[in-house]
Amino acid sequence: MSILVDQNTKVLVQGITGKHGAFHTERMLRYGTEIVGGVTPGKGGSRFLNVPVFDTMKEAVRMTQAGVSVIYVPAVHAPSALYEAAEAGVRLIVCITEGIPVLEMARFKEWAKEENVQWVGPNCPGIITPGECKIGIMPGEIHTRGPIGVISRSGTLTYEAVWQLTHCGLGQSTCVGIGGDPIGGFGFVDLLARFQDDPETKAVVLIGEIGGTQEEEAARFIREKMSKPVVAFVAGLNAPEGRRMGHAGAIITGGTGRAKSKIECFRDHGVVIAENPALIGETMKKIYREQYGEQES
Repeated sequence: MSILVDQNTKVLVQGITGKHGAFHTERMLRYGTEIVGGVTPGKGGSRFLNVPVFDTMKEAVRMTQAGVSVIYVPAVHAPSALYEAAEAGVRLIVCITEGIPVLEMARFKEWAKEENVQWVGPNCPGIITPGECKIGIMPGEIHTRGPIGVISRSGTLTYEAVWQLTHCGLGQSTCVGIGGDPIGGFGFVDLLARFQDDPETKAVVLIGEIGGTQEEEAARFIREKMSKPVVAFVAGLNAPEGRRMGHAGAIITGGTGRAKSKIECFRDHGVVIAENPALIGETMKKIYREQYGEQES
């Protein structure tokens, strides 16, 4: 099995006719994702890439019975798209859009918590269950099916880790890019719990970065709740204090959020650390063999 999405997942694309939505919809369809509709206000009744387009999410969900929505709309309209998707009743929202104001996301997060809305992002690469379903912008060709779960705050390092795992003969069960903004949906602990409960996942790669406290929370969860091995890498070891490094959430303030302290916390809680990004795959290969014997492809 997989976590979050699989071959039976029906997907709606919000912003399907826009530049980014169109580009990635074509690639998701090519991968085999079951995209059952798109939403662009004012273009309802038309078709795009042979996918029906609707004016509203409520109409799209009613007509397609879709369970997941992916958002590619510009940042100024993305908060409205999030609320619209949630109110339409999809079970999971994947928000790819970057540049959404933090205050808008703070408001949505509080509302979503009250309404029990599940979401990933924003500013994330999305989700992929190799060979079954790709939602977002991940390059599908580097993924292979296998026993390693991947969770990452960094899009680029997600791809690097997956490429290394694949070349080490270790496929992936599900890969989730949670995004690097300071306020988002699913975090490390949420997904570690799901991987722990997933019989197909036998080990997890976790990629963190400077800023916030997610890595420390993940370290405690791994020690207390997980029986499966986890290999972690934390980006930003040489990042200067007070300067944002790529992501809105990747910033050291007041001496907290440093990569060094996060790495030390993982080590203190028994989590294996990949010393640099080029060693993520090899480190997991070693740990996997120690735990299970010869790796599975």
